[in-house]
Amino acid sequence: MPKQSTPVSYGGQAVIEGVMFGGKHVNVTAVRRKDGEITYLEVPRQDKSWVRTLRRIPLLRGIISLIDSSAKGSKHLNYAADAYSEDQMDPEEYAQQKQKEESKRSLSMVLGVAVVGVLSLIVGKLIFTIVPAMLEGLLFKNLFHNLFLHTLLEGVIKIILLLVYLWGISQTPLIKRLFQYHGAEHKVITAFENKAELTPESVQRFSRLHYRCGSSFIILTVIIGVIIYSLFPWDGLAERILQRIILLPLVIGVSFEFLKFTNNLRDIPVLRYLGYPGLWLQLLTTKEPTLDQLEVSIASFNRMRELDAQLAHASASSAVPEVSPDPVKG
Repeated sequence: MPKQSTPVSYGGQAVIEGVMFGGKHVNVTAVRRKDGEITYLEVPRQDKSWVRTLRRIPLLRGIISLIDSSAKGSKHLNYAADAYSEDQMDPEEYAQQKQKEESKRSLSMVLGVAVVGVLSLIVGKLIFTIVPAMLEGLLFKNLFHNLFLHTLLEGVIKIILLLVYLWGISQTPLIKRLFQYHGAEHKVITAFENKAELTPESVQRFSRLHYRCGSSFIILTVIIGVIIYSLFPWDGLAERILQRIILLPLVIGVSFEFLKFTNNLRDIPVLRYLGYPGLWLQLLTTKEPTLDQLEVSIASFNRMRELDAQLAHASASSAVPEVSPDPVKG
């Protein structure tokens, strides 16, 4: 396989019984089926020119990347979920289930899978923004009047809710395996970045934690949120919640830029510690993968690189602008 002329920061995403990797020109998901076979979903990247333009604008590019990744990732998540359902059901039962689903006028049929994915992202962000503010207001409203302290407690509550939620879902077998594939995704990227041989035994030696993981982005939004929210005074719970919703895009944008900044400094002995909170959170969102799971992750990564090279060669003659993979993934 030909070498890349410039370094590429690949990103990925764990799915049920598999891994998705994003390249410059294509996103590829590989999943392990019940019979042991590895199957693929290969989707060329078709970024609009205005999306590529927005991805270059500081602060705004974080929001665009998050929404774009959620929209595109939904198709891959659904592919893996459908494959898993098919493997768990009898063929006749699965056929009946698919027929029932296709006969319904569901939200995803009306709006499209990508839009549903974006809506889910927005709803999730709003819940984890509004609920901590409400809880802090109800629990500590009359104890003191220092707004910064109230905001700090709000951040602590948000982190506690996040940790409890992640710990709770990680106890289920399906999510535990998902987190193992998350670890497999990180190990493959780290092995590639260290120019190691991409075999399960070789890749297993590397850490399951990675600076550019979306888990790091989540914890950063909490920390950055405390700083930004403390700059704006509020009066009453309703104004506080409305302010949080309005400032959420700014929090996301700043967090994205800070994550890129800390990733660039990860090789500097002192400054690399800026990215540690995100790595600590990954202790919950990743698990040590098996060699079989690493095999799937490697297969997805190799297939993505293979197709990426083919599409890069094809696009060179047509002068199609190249796009970089999302720096926040996983």
